Amino acid sequence: MSTETVTTYLRPIDREGLLKFAAAGRENPERKGSNKVHTVMQGQFRSWSYVGTHNPVVVDEPVHLFGENTVPAPGEIALSALGGCLSVGITAVATYRQVKLSRLEIFLEADIGNTAAWGAGGAERQPVQMGFQEIRVKVLIEGDATREELDDIVKHANNFSPVANTMRNPVPLSIALAE
Repeated sequence: MSTETVTTYLRPIDREGLLKFAAAGRENPERKGSNKVHTVMQGQFRSWSYVGTHNPVVVDEPVHLFGENTVPAPGEIALSALGGCLSVGITAVATYRQVKLSRLEIFLEADIGNTAAWGAGGAERQPVQMGFQEIRVKVLIEGDATREELDDIVKHANNFSPVANTMRNPVPLSIALAE
């Protein structure tokens, strides 16, 4: 009796559409899109962020930070955005290179500083001392390529990830009262 291993691949993206999107980027490298979110505080530390016509992204804080711990905290949402962006990028690069993926999981962990208590009477800290101090990402990936090829796909996607680069590089940020 022989056994046969069957590999099931992840649902693919439209490679032709990806190639057209890439060509449009080459034709106009300065083109930019825009992400818009409207956040409404619900009470305590629970807020709802509205993105287009989607259900709101709900954010809370854990009980030890005066929230109700009903949903992820802001930092966890930020890590989720990084994991999602890396997943998209890895899938896109694999598709471009015609590598079929059968598994893609991303594990993210970050050390976060908030001893200033959001600036509400905590420790005297500078902005650089607050927020994520280190982010660690591990990628579990399988597909019809060698480990070296899969590693190169992950490294390439990391290099071009909009969210990873937003976290890596200083970005102008302005916050002002609405009119």
